[in-house]
Amino acid sequence: MASFAKIGLNSKVIEVLSVHNNVLKDSNGIEQENIGIQFLKTLYNEPNTVWKQTSYNTHGGVHSLGGTPFRKNHAAIGYTYDENKDAFISQKPYNSWVLNETTCLWEAPVVYPQDGNRYKWNEETLNWISRQ
Repeated sequence: MASFAKIGLNSKVIEVLSVHNNVLKDSNGIEQENIGIQFLKTLYNEPNTVWKQTSYNTHGGVHSLGGTPFRKNHAAIGYTYDENKDAFISQKPYNSWVLNETTCLWEAPVVYPQDGNRYKWNEETLNWISRQ
C-alpha cells in the first residue's frame, strides 16, 4: 500500500490515506506518484486538492528497510509539508527544541542520556528528568 497526505491551509497535513500499489502503476507496470494523486483527486472529486505521497518506512531521512528514504518522515495529521525541503515535519514539541535540517526532526538542546534509563523533557529546566 502507498500512503498519500492531503495538504490543507498553511501546508498542514489534514488527512493521510492508503492507496493500493496497483492503482499507481503506469502502462509499463512502474508505480508513479502522479497516478495516485490523480486517482485521489478523481475519487474525491477535488481537482484542486494537493496530495503528496509519503513513506511509512521513512523516519529522519532513513528508510527502515534499507530502501530509498522519501520526504524525510511519514506524514501524519497536523504535520507540515515543507515544499523547499520536500519533507514532512511534525509539530514542534517544545519551544526550546530546534529543527535538524538534515533529518527534519526536532531535537532538544540537551542530548538524551544514553544510560539505559527513561527520561522525559522538562521545558522549565531545559533538561531531561528521570521517569523513575
